[in-house]
Amino acid sequence: MKNSREIMEILEAYDLTGSYRAAAELAGCDHHTVARYVALRAAGESPVEREHRVRPIDEYLPKIEELVVRSNGKVRADVVHRRIAAMGFAGAERTTRRTVAQVKAQLKAGQRRVFRPWIPEPGLWLQWDWGHGPRIKGRQTQLWCAWLAWSRFRVVIPVWDKTLPTVVACLDTTLRRIGGVPTYALTDNEKTVSTDHIAGIAVRNPDIVEVGRHYGLSIRTCMPADPQTKGGSEATVRIAKADLVPAEANLLGQYRTFGELEAACRDFCTEVNARPHRETRRPPVESLAEERTRLHPITREPFTVAFGTTRRVTWDSTVSVEGARYSVPTQMQLADTRVWVRWHGDELIVTGVDDHGHPFEIARHHRTTPGTPSINDEHYPPRNDHHGERTPKPRTAEETAFLALGDGASSWLTEAAATGVRRIRPKMAEAVTLAKLHPAAEVDRALGIAAIAGRFADNDLIRILTYNIGREETEPIRPSEDHSLQPGTSAWSRLGSTATEDDTSARTLPSSVDDESESR
Repeated sequence: MKNSREIMEILEAYDLTGSYRAAAELAGCDHHTVARYVALRAAGESPVEREHRVRPIDEYLPKIEELVVRSNGKVRADVVHRRIAAMGFAGAERTTRRTVAQVKAQLKAGQRRVFRPWIPEPGLWLQWDWGHGPRIKGRQTQLWCAWLAWSRFRVVIPVWDKTLPTVVACLDTTLRRIGGVPTYALTDNEKTVSTDHIAGIAVRNPDIVEVGRHYGLSIRTCMPADPQTKGGSEATVRIAKADLVPAEANLLGQYRTFGELEAACRDFCTEVNARPHRETRRPPVESLAEERTRLHPITREPFTVAFGTTRRVTWDSTVSVEGARYSVPTQMQLADTRVWVRWHGDELIVTGVDDHGHPFEIARHHRTTPGTPSINDEHYPPRNDHHGERTPKPRTAEETAFLALGDGASSWLTEAAATGVRRIRPKMAEAVTLAKLHPAAEVDRALGIAAIAGRFADNDLIRILTYNIGREETEPIRPSEDHSLQPGTSAWSRLGSTATEDDTSARTLPSSVDDESESR
């Protein structure tokens, strides 16, 4: 079988010569082949189209089509080959695989959905969807991905969960970023939006209906298992995950804090909304300025009912819930302000609203009991007096002069105060006076020694100072091993003979002693 290039060369040779045999000599083929291709072209048929040849597997083609249709295109080619081999097919499995692939392609082409392209109108549709974000300190995050259909403006917000209050907070933030409210909002069939499906009709969550009424927004859901009805938000999720979630393809590092992920999402939105879109050839931020004229005004107050119940932050940056206290960050300066608290399982979520009406998460705590407050150390500034210990801080000129001597003076004051020493101030003044007569470093050293030894009497400081001044720091003298006062063992060699002589002398007493004993 000739390929298309060879066939075109044969036809060109015939057009040049006008003879079958001459064209055959130029093209290097038989003149009957030239005549056949010329006849096909003259009849209006494609000369390069291959003719179907009868194959042994054509006899089993109806059975193959039956198996593919019954399995909805999921049957494997090796299974089909075993079935038709049992029916008498003697061909190779490669032939069966090629035929099954052709039948599956025909089935897929016949089942392919054909729909009219959707042309969005300005100010009409907003879509949102969820995507798995990166893990921060072992905890999974979620990415809220919203997409304004006409202007292609994207909003990506990182959150910890997909509960209804979080959905409301993300929706409110999205509407305020785009500067208005569209007519419809399309999303997937989450439990926060659709609680059930009856006869193909989605039963809407009454809470989300109240949210839509608050903003003047009609919330719709797509068909189940039909992502083509919200392809824009699906693309936003795909692009956001590709640029924000660490992977080998983007070489991103792990996020250490949730704030880093929030900053990365803001930078991502700024970048994608400032570059021209592939479909419109315009930056979405420019199209948004035009679409805002078709959006409805957004309410000043956010929908806070879903945030929970209100609580007032006390002066010690805590809120009371069910008789138990929970801390909030002091850096936010929330004392005497109103916040919202709600339970999500055994976790308490504290939510606030900024000056622009944007909701934000303040803190999270695990459930505790009354009398056992849940206090997060990160919510408060670090303390210098650990475990009740205080660091001396001068408040008068005398105290400043004394503590300026060094760490020894600070230790002396701390130990003396803890011991209950009398007349501490006069002794501090004496140390300052001594520092004028002697080096301040020596006085501070003497104060440190006195603090360690617990010597706080009237003359202890001057005694320690006098003892230390003038002493040289020398190594201790160790006696040599060559000379020692310890007696040696050389006298032990005469131990036996010495003992015999002593015994003899002891038994022979002087005569004077004997006479004296007799006279007695």
